[in-house]
Amino acid sequence: MTTAATRSDRRISPIFLAIVAVMAVSGWAVWTDFAEQTGFAVFLFVTAAWIVSLCLHEYAHARTALHSGDISIGAKGYLTLNPLKYTHALLSIVLPVLFVIMGGIGLPGGAVYIERGRITGRWRHSLISAAGPLTNVLFAVVCTAPFWLDALDGVPTAFRDALAFLALLQVTAAILNFAPVPGLDGYGVIEPWLSYKIRRQVEPFAPFGLIAVFGILWIPEVNIAFFDTVDALLRGLGVSEIESYCGQDSYRFWLEFWDEQNPVCSLSR
Repeated sequence: MTTAATRSDRRISPIFLAIVAVMAVSGWAVWTDFAEQTGFAVFLFVTAAWIVSLCLHEYAHARTALHSGDISIGAKGYLTLNPLKYTHALLSIVLPVLFVIMGGIGLPGGAVYIERGRITGRWRHSLISAAGPLTNVLFAVVCTAPFWLDALDGVPTAFRDALAFLALLQVTAAILNFAPVPGLDGYGVIEPWLSYKIRRQVEPFAPFGLIAVFGILWIPEVNIAFFDTVDALLRGLGVSEIESYCGQDSYRFWLEFWDEQNPVCSLSR
């Protein structure tokens, strides 16, 4: 019989703390221009911060499920923020990081297993699914705070651009996860309100939803429309397209071997 979470089940994992430490040190290196290769420091900072947001995304799902009635969450280790405890570490950490490297797209994958049978009420099920992408929304607000608060005085250009790119990842993650596609959180929000027949018909497609969305985004027209929407939202939060673009350019430090300096970013400074 599964019992409620104990104190050890809630203790923050040393692995998560190590990731936070990498984020803090690399962020300091970007801010102070301490690193000999600023691009590599930006890569470490954004990647570590992105993984931290992935962990918080899944933690939000788990914590909401715990308070909704699934007391098995603690025993599964989901409350420790340890990414290795997730059901599919490949989908939860490796693939999202690869998506960032390949296309600058923030797309968390499904990770925590929730025993839905323990939870009653359609609103609770919907809230559990919405909790993850809402965390990305909150993360985006925090990343863009210096922009919409006009508090950029003294913020180094490299760090500002890194924050802009990280905000872009959070906005794309929120939009894509709220899409009503089987396998993504957006579908989880509306699923409790669908008929049993429709849910059974859609269920076989859930494992392929994530790959299907990523594939659709490779269609040029869809990709342009999607990022136009993302850029519009970022502008509303005070982040210019050039700042997020230059942040992504710095993040891909390995391209410096072929293109020593991006003229667009250098001329904009």
